Amino acid sequence: MSAASSRPPAEETSAAPRANAVVAALAFGGIVVSLMQSLVIPLIPELPDLLSASPTDTAWAVTATLLAGAVATPVMGRLGDMYGKRRMLLLSLALLVAGSVVCGLSNSLLPMIIGRVLQGLSAGAVSLGISIMRDELPAERLPGATALMSASLGIGGALGLPAAALIADHFDWHVLFWTSGVLGVVAVALVVTIFPESEVRTGGRFDLVGAAGLAAGLVCLLLAVSKGADWGWSSTTTLGLFAAAAIVLLLWGRFELRVSAPLVDLRTSARPQVLFTNLASVAIGFSMFALALVMPQLLQLPEQTGYGMGQDLLTVGLAMAPMGLVMMATAPLSARITKARGPKVTLMTGALVVAAGYATGVVLMSEIWQLVMVGCIVGAGMGLAYGAMPALIMGAVQVSGTAAANSLNTLMRSLGTSFSSAVVGVVLAQLTTDFAGHALPSESGFRTVLAIGAGAAALCCALAAFLPRQQPGPVPRHAPAKPSEPAKTTS
Repeated sequence: MSAASSRPPAEETSAAPRANAVVAALAFGGIVVSLMQSLVIPLIPELPDLLSASPTDTAWAVTATLLAGAVATPVMGRLGDMYGKRRMLLLSLALLVAGSVVCGLSNSLLPMIIGRVLQGLSAGAVSLGISIMRDELPAERLPGATALMSASLGIGGALGLPAAALIADHFDWHVLFWTSGVLGVVAVALVVTIFPESEVRTGGRFDLVGAAGLAAGLVCLLLAVSKGADWGWSSTTTLGLFAAAAIVLLLWGRFELRVSAPLVDLRTSARPQVLFTNLASVAIGFSMFALALVMPQLLQLPEQTGYGMGQDLLTVGLAMAPMGLVMMATAPLSARITKARGPKVTLMTGALVVAAGYATGVVLMSEIWQLVMVGCIVGAGMGLAYGAMPALIMGAVQVSGTAAANSLNTLMRSLGTSFSSAVVGVVLAQLTTDFAGHALPSESGFRTVLAIGAGAAALCCALAAFLPRQQPGPVPRHAPAKPSEPAKTTS
């Protein structure tokens, strides 16, 4: 891989006036892509009737997006490093638009699933955007910009729910997808007009076998995790998929270590700064999604249960929106802490704030304002933690491998959310109470999930403690001298 040198001062000065436009365009694209995760939530109870299919089959409208995103994220990152990040970002956004159009025209299950797969293939846009920022922005702008871009994963999901609920309540359900298509077109136009293609590329041949192996392993793993509750955790299908995932990923890892231009550079990924950042990302992704699963249920369960609040979906979305706004507002603070103390301190601080938010929720979960407050605390911690991760990753990898490394980190967060969904589902299915002849998650079940969320955040902090201590300052615009050399750290 070739390393790019720092941009000359004159070039950085000339680029400064358009830096805000670059950040705004990329962050907008990231938010639009992350909206895809919450877009269909208001429709889930109605999809069987809308698509004339069973609830089990319509669940694939969510699962298909998850699987496609997991596969596309590392592949798009590697292709971006090889053939141009802007080009792959435009392709990702074009797939989002195409998927939105297909869903907007669909009235049956198959086209809906196809459209949702296409939307899921756009998931690599956030990591590509972070990598473009490293190529395009002056060094002093990088921490704040990448913190905002990283936080867009949570911002879009939090803001998308109330918007989707409002549209679903007042318009035909197809309008949801036409709206996302229009937003995707705007994002494409911004990318096309604001910045050119970066010249930082690795070239070489794409690792097609590695991509196929990783895709097969991830699909087996995520299918087992996401459908295990429906199929039964001890069923032959679920256990077989877990076993297949383990075998395929082990063989894939062995192959990647031997190929000259791997899809994922496992030697770089094994460096302490990259390894522990990715492990911490799984934990913080797990923690964030636990609240996203608990809050809507607490807010919507009947008041007669004694702990439910009987609210409609629009109110649920409005109650969750402040979490996303706080994440956005915390991004600049994340950058300032990173500049002053280093990204390791920022990540640990964010994880502790998230743990404190969950601990508060264990005690205070009986009023809407209490849940909003818990969401804001967790959102603040997520804004700090998510903002630190790109700085940690980019401080340890060559600039020519930025997109692939950031994509792997984004994938780790996605795996964390998938594991969270499975674990929370098991806990709430086991800890139930009888209500009018129906088994509903009990209050102790929700408190248990919140406690698990706090534990996951604490685990993130513990993992971050193993990160090498970095010198404070902006993310370097150049790479370490050789791929085999780790980023400069101090003990």
